[in-house]
Amino acid sequence: MARAAGVSQATVSLVLGDKWRGRVSERTAGLVRDAAGQLGYRPNIAARNLRLGSTRTVLLVVPALTNEFFARVYTGAAATAAEHGFGVVLYPSPEGVGPARDPFASARTALDGVIASSMAVGALTAIQGSELPLVMLDSDPAQPGAAAHVNLDIADGMRQVTGHLLALGHRRFLHLAPDVDSWTFDVRAEALRAALRGTEVRTVAAALNVDAARRAAERALSGPEPRPTAVICDDDILAAGACKAARRLGLRVPEDLSVTGFDDLALATAVEPELTTVALPAEDIGRRGMTALLAVLDGRQPENGDLPVALLVRGSTAPPPG
Repeated sequence: MARAAGVSQATVSLVLGDKWRGRVSERTAGLVRDAAGQLGYRPNIAARNLRLGSTRTVLLVVPALTNEFFARVYTGAAATAAEHGFGVVLYPSPEGVGPARDPFASARTALDGVIASSMAVGALTAIQGSELPLVMLDSDPAQPGAAAHVNLDIADGMRQVTGHLLALGHRRFLHLAPDVDSWTFDVRAEALRAALRGTEVRTVAAALNVDAARRAAERALSGPEPRPTAVICDDDILAAGACKAARRLGLRVPEDLSVTGFDDLALATAVEPELTTVALPAEDIGRRGMTALLAVLDGRQPENGDLPVALLVRGSTAPPPG
């Protein structure tokens, strides 16, 4: 390539290593880049990483791939990583939110850092050990062991939901919660209890799938107690199950029963009526998580502050029946 460009090998190295400014003219740098393009040159990433002691690879650990929220988190993280010459490997933990196994022979030699979404710090011990920098997303900020935490304002999202329903006149509620041990769902439950203090609230749990949610909601709505006028669900998937339960019981949504979700998945606008739900900026939290990890790797302080969320009022909520 040096011969094709009519320059020395040292000049080629400076230009392709992006260290030429102030040492090589703009014209010469252009000649080297043109020659590289004509010859189809591709840098030896493995050799470069060996020299730098870096793989420029990040692992994103999520509880599952069945929820589109995590796919959107990955999209945001990968976009920001690519802007800085990093790659992101997506790893769904075989144990869900439980302890994640190391997918490599040694994560220390394969990765520069780890980002984990909606899990506990302790679940990453096998992967992260005590060396790899760890950034936690949508996780308990009080837990030690992470270099940075990036969270959504989940509690405010639940306050927006409950405020909307209270303003409509609802006073009897069913809270449909997922049967999952997770900080983010604990926060939703605590915020709901605080906001609805003084009203009638019954909480039932179900596995995080539509059919389990339907069965749990059917049982709760067909009991002898006065029927709730609104069902507050911690996830859109649970809300879809609640809507199915209402239909099977002959209840109209929202005329007889209001239903709310959380997350604003594609499912929220696929059901009829469309769900009133809380939109979570999943791609933004992925971007912020990757930005935080890059800051840690550079020895800088990551940005602080929770990302805001927004209530989207759609057709599944209305004043309670007269």
